[in-house]
Amino acid sequence: MESDSTSQEKILDGITVVDLTTFVTGGFATLMLANQGAEVIKVERPELGDDSRHSGPPFVSTEDYEGPGRSAAEQGESPYFWTVNYDKQSVELNLKSEEGLSICKELIEEADVLVENFRPGTAERLGLGYDDLRELNPELVYCSISAFGETGPWSDRPGYDLLVQGMSGIMSVTGEDGGDPVKVGLPQTDLITAMWAAFGIVGALFRRERTGEGERVELGMLDAALPWLTKQAAKAFVGEETSRMGTKDPVLAPYQSYPTSDGYLNVACGNQKLWEGFCTEIEREDLLEDSRFAENADRVEHMDELEDELSATLTDRTTDEWVETLAEEAGLPVGPVYEVGEALESEQVEARGTVGSLDHPAAGEIPSLEHPLNFASADSGFEDAPPLLGEDTEAILDRLGYSEERIAELRESDAIPDA
Repeated sequence: MESDSTSQEKILDGITVVDLTTFVTGGFATLMLANQGAEVIKVERPELGDDSRHSGPPFVSTEDYEGPGRSAAEQGESPYFWTVNYDKQSVELNLKSEEGLSICKELIEEADVLVENFRPGTAERLGLGYDDLRELNPELVYCSISAFGETGPWSDRPGYDLLVQGMSGIMSVTGEDGGDPVKVGLPQTDLITAMWAAFGIVGALFRRERTGEGERVELGMLDAALPWLTKQAAKAFVGEETSRMGTKDPVLAPYQSYPTSDGYLNVACGNQKLWEGFCTEIEREDLLEDSRFAENADRVEHMDELEDELSATLTDRTTDEWVETLAEEAGLPVGPVYEVGEALESEQVEARGTVGSLDHPAAGEIPSLEHPLNFASADSGFEDAPPLLGEDTEAILDRLGYSEERIAELRESDAIPDA
């Protein structure tokens, strides 16, 4: 997304990040840093790379590509991998080899930030723990991400988004009333954790500017998810039960999805004035005289009856007709429920430039999802496509001072893979 600023400097220009993570949590955290100008060097396993390179289908064929780097998956490139790895560089290093580990430490010695999401204890066994590396680089900001954190009875256990959605209570309040628990359709706790990690890293960099000292940021996915419970936690704190409510809200009504003649409409009446305007515009002033719906507390208490009344009216027209009448003409907070493809192509998204494109070295022009931060006096945004596996290995080694002969020796020793 273009900035209005005449300056081309980004907020994290000059910051170098070594990314030792796989999958979404660490990848999205470092993606956020890359979007703000940080140089992100992604260290990947030889031949295999990040696990998300293999996640699919779909895959995009790259069989005609000739150049540095390659697709890790036999089928080609994974668009899922792309969405969390724009603007990064890829270096293949065998961290189980002495020479591969040594190269990684050289990168870290010159870096500002390291992010890892090994299971607790793995980084220390590799010689890449915080205590090891702060001696090498005292100003390093070191971020450790794990499923359950580094303390507690679950600390040594593996974890994924599904497990954390269940343990955090998110699934218990997601789904239809009376139905089974439902996972949010996104890898929500992965992304929540990633955003906390990026926030913590930037905070630690700010502190370093003032003190000159490095920092360690440690967080677990379960810890990261719990603060997002907000309304549901508030009910639990006072001994009230929480439940699955579909699209309904526990403290506001009407605040949910309703069927129309051809789809669904979200209605969000956050105050009494909006409720009164809504009833007038849908020609249901009779609801304003109904004691069951007089105030928000009454509407919450009689939410099912309210749903029946509004559904009977809203199914008379299409979603687009209601949006035109209620949103465009009356300025009320209603909106359509889009499929993902429709969401990515909506007029609002197009106007904001949120979906762009980048030139991928093997797949050609690919779509990109921009990040939402716009600054008055700084630039932001992605400039380069996600890297092919190992695309930047030789360039990074050359920057570190390795000769062509030494690089060939590293290939022979399996510290880096063959080109």
